Amino acid sequence: MLLSLLPRWKTRQLIAASSFILLVACAEKPTAADALPLAPAQPAPVVTLPGTTPDVSTEIQPLQTFAQWQADFRPQALQAGIAPDTFDRAFLGITPDMDVIKADRSQPEFTRPVWEYLEGALSPLRVRNGKKLLEQHADLLTLIEQRYGVDRQVLVAVWGMESNFGQFQGNKSVIRSLATLAYEGRRPQFAQDQLIAALQIIQHGDIQPEAMRGSWAGAMGQTQFIPTTYNTHAVDFDGDGRRDIWNSTADALASTAHYLQSSGWKRGQPWGFEVQVPPGFDYWQADGSLRKPVSDWLALGVKLPAGTQLPVGSNQLSAALLLPAGARGPAFLVLDNFRAILKYNNSSSYALAVSLLGDRFTGWGFIAGSWPKEDLPLSRSERMELQNLLNSKGHEAGNPDGIIGANTRKAIRNAQQGLGWPADGYPTHKLLESLRQQ
Repeated sequence: MLLSLLPRWKTRQLIAASSFILLVACAEKPTAADALPLAPAQPAPVVTLPGTTPDVSTEIQPLQTFAQWQADFRPQALQAGIAPDTFDRAFLGITPDMDVIKADRSQPEFTRPVWEYLEGALSPLRVRNGKKLLEQHADLLTLIEQRYGVDRQVLVAVWGMESNFGQFQGNKSVIRSLATLAYEGRRPQFAQDQLIAALQIIQHGDIQPEAMRGSWAGAMGQTQFIPTTYNTHAVDFDGDGRRDIWNSTADALASTAHYLQSSGWKRGQPWGFEVQVPPGFDYWQADGSLRKPVSDWLALGVKLPAGTQLPVGSNQLSAALLLPAGARGPAFLVLDNFRAILKYNNSSSYALAVSLLGDRFTGWGFIAGSWPKEDLPLSRSERMELQNLLNSKGHEAGNPDGIIGANTRKAIRNAQQGLGWPADGYPTHKLLESLRQQ
């Protein structure tokens, strides 16, 4: 870590760490390691809280039986190059999994705050285990770094986030899960594409059908690849003739490195920095789609920790301003390597967790800013109400689905600006109450 920083920068950083930390990585949803469902990008991964009931119906009313669907799907698989005996062996005894349908249709009412998500992701035990594994696999990680140009800390961080370093990979049959999703009909094309990819993996001889286990959504192995990603990026790094991301640490980590390399990872560059935003800042600029050189952000009054300096050349790196909890929480300038992690899992909370976990392995990654812990996230029904209210005021939040996407964030900014508040696009109870009273 910090390979690109000057020695004197590191010395100054140690002195300044107690007041404000410069977050640098040596450079994906809640994860299988956390045993949680998939998450949206904002503001934090979703989890059902105790005592709440997800909005879900497992009743399916298909137009055909599962056997009929399977009979119709078989010719499609064969046309895609799957051998008849491969298909029949993979589907032997397969029936729909109602737990998969329930998970797919779940709409948790409450969200976990980003600071609680990070607290779990960066647990002391996970950090200790990651440090041990960095030492244990030092030679392997050196070879992977040389081959793919991806820093070892981020690889081990992804490994820890996705499966608790291989300990929790999911225990569902990937074929059964994907067949259920294809049959159930909510996302049939995506599920069928993944199912054919899974059959290709079996036909290639990388794994037997009964050993192909993963999450309810079909993510597999120590770093949770979906089958199509496996087919494009999994590698046989240990040279045994199989791309085994389930049992081979070498294959799992090298495959992850290959994916991050193709996503634009730049070895030795920081993922970003924690920063301070000046009073009166134009929070319209805190948007992931707005990127500008670090030097431009500094010219706007965004500040780095006292007594520190950027790595050589960082002034011209392209950065976006990230506010995981709005204007009242910590702020970060995030760079290209952060974007590479987002391609692994399009959740800013996940990417921040991976980045900070990689830092923690070498003693960094501690956030100096304070979280607005009294301002809990809106529930799903409250987010839908907020969207309806924004639409009624002419702010065009889009379909009231409870998902805070780009349109909703823009509508929130418009409403905040009209109220004379910082237009950070972050949904709060204060804004909801204000719109109710208008």
